[in-house]
Amino acid sequence: MKLVESKHPRISIKRQCELLCLCWSTYYYKPRKDNSYNIHLMGLIDEEYTRHPFYGVRRMKAMLENKGHKVNRKRIRRLSRNMGIEAVYPKPKLTKSSSEHKKYPYLLKGLKIDHPDHVWCSDITYIKTKYGFVYLTAIMDWFSRYVMSFEVSTTLDKEFCIKSLKDALSLSKPEIFNSDQGVQFTCEEFITSLKETGVTISMDGRGRAHDNIFIERLWRTVKYEEVYLKEYETVKDAVSGLCKYFHFYNKERPHQALGYKTPYEVYKNNRQKVKFINPQDGLHDQNVHLKTAPILS
Repeated sequence: MKLVESKHPRISIKRQCELLCLCWSTYYYKPRKDNSYNIHLMGLIDEEYTRHPFYGVRRMKAMLENKGHKVNRKRIRRLSRNMGIEAVYPKPKLTKSSSEHKKYPYLLKGLKIDHPDHVWCSDITYIKTKYGFVYLTAIMDWFSRYVMSFEVSTTLDKEFCIKSLKDALSLSKPEIFNSDQGVQFTCEEFITSLKETGVTISMDGRGRAHDNIFIERLWRTVKYEEVYLKEYETVKDAVSGLCKYFHFYNKERPHQALGYKTPYEVYKNNRQKVKFINPQDGLHDQNVHLKTAPILS
């Protein structure tokens, strides 16, 4: 834009751009800052947070400095906020509650969960890609650790959580559905879908670390065994990789807590009353909600 004279005495900036066959608004355009370094830092923070969820900003700063990254605490705090990461609380707090939505009590304390479809649980986590990040939600059967459905989105809207719920409910239904108090899980559409099928709703207590512990363990497993071993180039690559992984997790990976049986075996062999439908068939039809990705600052 050096050809445009901002202080020309007779020709306006707009007219100069017209003479140069340029859109005049491009004169005021400022290139967006390259966020590749921020994305790299977010990946490092996410990996460290998965290992040590009690790390705060100061410890994250020390960790990054030990890896050769001179980053101030304000930047770490800002990037952590973009990911929804909060120290001490042992999960990325990606969902925010809304005072307008009804909250439900936590019903799992002291409850003996002894069969499939007794309790399902759901949550959201952050997944890094080479050029940005996406969000993953999944619905898991608590007893068998079977992943009933999952969805990936580039934004934290409610639609991808509702889509995951409807996919899971098309296969079976739980007696109790447990989630946190985030707006994605307390919105009218999500709650209505549960109530219409006669499901009892349970929600984690605010700030309680272990109310949804099994899906927290699922996130760690997915990240250590899949996400951190690969670098997804695109959102499509992330969806494809996660779909393959969840197939492996459900049907091939022996689970220590299940006596080295797969979640699929435990879910199928212990079903009660409800006719068995193969939920694995649904895992190959996952859709990604492609919307405007969050802008990193």
